[in-house]
Amino acid sequence: MMRAFGDSGDGFVTLRDGSRRWGRFGAAGILARHVDGEGLCWYFLARRSDFCHQGGTWAIPGGALDRGEDPLSGAIREFREEIGEFADDFDVVSVHEDDHGGWSYWTVIVEVGEPFRVPARLGWETAEARWVTTEELADLDLFDAFRATLFRLGLL
Repeated sequence: MMRAFGDSGDGFVTLRDGSRRWGRFGAAGILARHVDGEGLCWYFLARRSDFCHQGGTWAIPGGALDRGEDPLSGAIREFREEIGEFADDFDVVSVHEDDHGGWSYWTVIVEVGEPFRVPARLGWETAEARWVTTEELADLDLFDAFRATLFRLGLL
């Protein structure tokens, strides 16, 4: 789908504190989880490519929201751009806003009945992707803001 000029969220914004964020209208990502038959919780993560800020760290697929785009729609669009297809069947568990003072990152947690496979080909922003257990989260080199979100959500 073609976006009208000015509707794309691609671009940096400078916040009041002087820090910069990607996404002119904020950003969003999907934290997909699956609870298996033994009650073990799995999360789908992506390792950022070296072409991205904090490349080599693990986070959720996500990125800039377009003008007027809601966090769920933007997060799914970004997931598809970075990973490929997204699950057809999922339930939104919760949506968390991390307000940075006029700019927000939205983490959309979704539950999938079955873990989807990792595509053989990923977008340029993603070096690799995989399902990890809750216990494995703490051992990964996580993107700083994602680690902070996991702490706020009580997952670390």
